[in-house]
Amino acid sequence: MPDNTENTHDKNRRQLAWVVALSALALMFDGYDLVVYGTVLPTLMADPSQIGQLSAGQAGTLGSYALVGVLVGALSAGAVSDRIGRRKVVLASITWFSIGMAATAFAQSIAVFGILRFLTGIGLGAILATVGALVAEFAPPEQKNRLNAIVYSGIPAGGVSASLMALIVDPSGSNWRILMAIGAAPLVLLLPFAIAKLPESQLWLDSRGQTVEAARAAAATDAVGFGALARRPLAFPTMLLGLMSFSGLLLTYGLNTWLPKIMEDNGYGKAYALTFLLVLNGGAILGGLLASYVADRTGAKPVVATTFVLASLMLLLLPLGLPLGVLFAAVAIAGVGTIGTQVLIYGLVANYYPTRARGAGVAWCAGFGRLGGIVGPIIGGALVAAGVGSTTAFQIFAGVALLGAVVAVAVPRSPEEPVVDVALDDGLPA
Repeated sequence: MPDNTENTHDKNRRQLAWVVALSALALMFDGYDLVVYGTVLPTLMADPSQIGQLSAGQAGTLGSYALVGVLVGALSAGAVSDRIGRRKVVLASITWFSIGMAATAFAQSIAVFGILRFLTGIGLGAILATVGALVAEFAPPEQKNRLNAIVYSGIPAGGVSASLMALIVDPSGSNWRILMAIGAAPLVLLLPFAIAKLPESQLWLDSRGQTVEAARAAAATDAVGFGALARRPLAFPTMLLGLMSFSGLLLTYGLNTWLPKIMEDNGYGKAYALTFLLVLNGGAILGGLLASYVADRTGAKPVVATTFVLASLMLLLLPLGLPLGVLFAAVAIAGVGTIGTQVLIYGLVANYYPTRARGAGVAWCAGFGRLGGIVGPIIGGALVAAGVGSTTAFQIFAGVALLGAVVAVAVPRSPEEPVVDVALDDGLPA
């Protein structure tokens, strides 16, 4: 018996390691896709021979096409993964967005580029909404926030990768196509390992009635997936969590799309402008991991509210002509409070819901939040097109961060879950 217990423990640890590693790598390409558009945008706007004449307003709208796709993919995947399982959705999503990125590299017109960005976004949204539920169902209670932060740090890590690649491969001319094509790498480098090593969630299997306990729990309620989100006690917190994600993703996408352009317009060279993007995402990774360590001990809610406030303060400082070293530090802290905060939000949401509604809950917050991601680039594009100074742009983003903090404070404690979930999901954040 001790040997069997030890073998089971070792198997669970191996499965958890594969889930975390594969999920983080998959989300790296979500982050890569997010930031690579911002790195190639100046080239697309300056060189009409690439995909056509692109104005600032069109560029902001074009940047939102992928996010509309993410919205569709996230909402669709949430309902599907709660019914057919997490593993199948992850494998299909990796295949989908890899092919989409490869095709985008060959786009010859604004219309085709936009359509392919939308289609790619569907796969990215599906993976984004599914891995949070998957990790939450494998992670030990005392490590839920930390492991979710590690996984979702794949997004800013992908942003760092995109920034570095743009510094290595000058995106001018047709080189931007190389940067887009790199996003197809998961089809070859990741998918084979995911097929071989990614397990299905036992909690999901149990929640579908494959154990006696789960069958009794299922008999006690007919609300599964999105149906559970629309009913008490989940309806009100679901609305607030969606608004919180909306704020975080508006900041994430708005800054990642337009920070290089805004800083370039303020007199910083192209290399410096891209470096600000690198610092923003690098700060998000390190700060997000540190904040998740605190969240496992104090609860995620107060940490999210605090980092939102930090973001607001730093964004107000950015246009004040700070010394370069201080400016880089402020950008890094702003990264913690924007992109890093969104990493924490994904962890909070994934651990907030019972298993029967977890996939739908994560999908709702990722999907509704992407409306903020759609608005962010459009706001940035409108401000740049109107010639509005960086002070006003950063003040608007700072206000959004403050709104996110207020919403985070208003989220109620996680409701009581069915008995089968309470035993396995102990330690849910406040």
